Amino acid sequence: MLTAVLAGIFERDINKLKNEILQYKTEENLWIVENNIANSAGNLCLHLIGNLNTYIGKELGNTGYVRDRPLEFSAKHVPRHELIDKIDDVAAIVAETMQHVSEDTLAKEYPVVVFQEPSSTEFMLIHLATHLSYHLGQINYHRRLLDA
Repeated sequence: MLTAVLAGIFERDINKLKNEILQYKTEENLWIVENNIANSAGNLCLHLIGNLNTYIGKELGNTGYVRDRPLEFSAKHVPRHELIDKIDDVAAIVAETMQHVSEDTLAKEYPVVVFQEPSSTEFMLIHLATHLSYHLGQINYHRRLLDA
């Protein structure tokens, strides 16, 4: 039951991420950082893609993904259509992987230690869903400030 709920939340919020990126009035606004805004929407988008590809795709789906976390924050002016393609790719990976996560898997220890101590797969998936939601809210706010 929880795996289906989590799969639904990931699908919903990845679709929201795609819609937020598509709603920017100009592609240039995706990359604006000013005042106390530390990260652009484009970089947050890349970060979310890298995060989901790593912790769901690689660790649970055995995709072999190799993450370059610094590039997620240093890359600039990636064309919008490339961001959308990457979002679509990670959406498919997350959906496919979540189909194979059983209720028994949720109780097992997550394959790698991400924080200071081991955690359950259930904890990690809930963390990833809230992490996605957190940055999705930042992107939404960024877009509404710049497109006002």
